[in-house]
Amino acid sequence: MCENENNFYFCSPKLALVAELVDALDSKSSVFDVWVRFPPKVQSLTEMWGFCFLRPFHTSKKELFCQDQRTFLKTILIIFIRSGAYFCIQKLVMTNTVLHKADTRGHANHGWLESHHTFSFANYHNRERMNFGVLRVLNDDVVAGGMGFGTHPHSNMEIISIPLEGDLQHKDSMGNVAVISQGDVQVLSAGTGISHSEQNKNKDRAVKFLQIWVMPNKQNVTPRYDQISIGDLEKKNELYQVLSPNPEDSGVWIHQDAWFFMGNLEAGVSQEYKIHKSGNGVYVFILDGDVTVNGQALNKRDGLGVWDVDCIQLKADTDTKVLVMEVPMQLP
Repeated sequence: MCENENNFYFCSPKLALVAELVDALDSKSSVFDVWVRFPPKVQSLTEMWGFCFLRPFHTSKKELFCQDQRTFLKTILIIFIRSGAYFCIQKLVMTNTVLHKADTRGHANHGWLESHHTFSFANYHNRERMNFGVLRVLNDDVVAGGMGFGTHPHSNMEIISIPLEGDLQHKDSMGNVAVISQGDVQVLSAGTGISHSEQNKNKDRAVKFLQIWVMPNKQNVTPRYDQISIGDLEKKNELYQVLSPNPEDSGVWIHQDAWFFMGNLEAGVSQEYKIHKSGNGVYVFILDGDVTVNGQALNKRDGLGVWDVDCIQLKADTDTKVLVMEVPMQLP
């Protein structure tokens, strides 16, 4: 049994594949349509011609198959296969999932700045990609040596910066002057209003970083700046928390019921992420490598949003780095 780029599984009439086929269908993270082609010798019995449509047990994926359902499905498949039937199984994209491939992002190249926008930003506008819940901006920025963003204002937004390479110098109207590097996370609660600048500290190499905007659950708070080094938080082959709504928790905190986790996972490692709060969704962004999330294969800089679930499953197909962002889906 194999899967192609159109998410189709093809199963030849081999009894050895029945258990594998049932396991594939019995997935809480996927929905399948099952088509069966019957040979001429049984067409009169089935009163079908060509393809017939079967969708047993798959109108809802809230629960996995019970044992009786698995046994019944295996029996039906064995009968069909022994009659010479061929199967075509299509894995459907679930209605509670949004996939953003890396090459579909908005792109801007200003010479000193090259940026890829997962969501609408500046001159990139896509009405179908305005946000994921309260996650409003996910920019993947590269700033040339010695260049940067001049002083500019923000208000009522939680702004998170995560350097991926190089050093970024920050200055703001509260008097903060700081440099953040790979392994740091910075947060700026703009609140009633703040002005800041961001500059590549090095003149001989670029700085690469993510800038993320989250809509707050409180308006007009007192502006606040914070940054941490996440080196002490990192856990090998585990997801580790870098942001939460709780000042006493690990990582930085923001004015929103949001949790961010990062992970450096070796090939073959699997992790389960459990949703912290009902009504939240999860947006997974692949920093590097290849990952499968709830059955969906993802590559470097791809993003996948999932909601109306209790947890998600991640499996590293190669050595990989991921950013998991849990945010409320209801806008403030």
